[in-house]
Amino acid sequence: MKILVCISNVPDTTTKIRFNAEKTEFDKTGVQWIINPWDELALTRALELKEGSGGAVECVDVASVNLIDAEPTIRKALAIGADKAFRVNAMPKDAYFVAGQLAEVVKSGGYDLVLCGIESSDYNGSAVGGMLAEFMDYNSVSAVSGINLDGGKITINREIDGGKEVLNISAPLVAVVQKGIAIDPRIPNMRGIMMARQKPLTVSEPTGIDALTSFETYELPAPKAACKMIDPENVKQLIDLLHNEAKAI
Repeated sequence: MKILVCISNVPDTTTKIRFNAEKTEFDKTGVQWIINPWDELALTRALELKEGSGGAVECVDVASVNLIDAEPTIRKALAIGADKAFRVNAMPKDAYFVAGQLAEVVKSGGYDLVLCGIESSDYNGSAVGGMLAEFMDYNSVSAVSGINLDGGKITINREIDGGKEVLNISAPLVAVVQKGIAIDPRIPNMRGIMMARQKPLTVSEPTGIDALTSFETYELPAPKAACKMIDPENVKQLIDLLHNEAKAI
């Protein structure tokens, strides 16, 4: 079995978001870039599956659609333990475009299991995994919180309204994973960092797929109102504010 993990290059979650003067582009000045947290957990679980498979999992590779400035993030995935990396040399314009480019990587590599984070922490679109499955005509399961291999079968745990669901599915499969797929992301050690320099990172040009959406302008949310401090003994004032001003009661 061959596993591919799709990874996004996103700003650190503590980044203060800024835009250019025209509010048409994200201001990248001083931004620290990381592996999308859900993708990082997916990679961690994929490596655990490989280590516990007794050789049944041949490789765990990663793929990303992004420009050259994303390569440090991709190299981190290699340092964590991925065997090979693929970068499609294009700006990730929208979910459809990204899914189409990733589909070409899946086709060329013949992957049996593809893991995608449920969303990226920048645009929160939650669409790439499902679209990728459609491009490939693969089985697809979303909201995956657990995944195990049993011979040629894949056992999936997923969250549903009011409980949990267990599915047994055959490859090929796109699993869209969420929190719970792994407990903690792996941290690259010095040996992994050194080995990552020697691992292959293949760069390809994008195929002729057009984005279906575009972003015209960006706008920051309105700033929060100043916090009002109320004497803990003045319950009447608190109730009055909650009822007449906040409209919460």
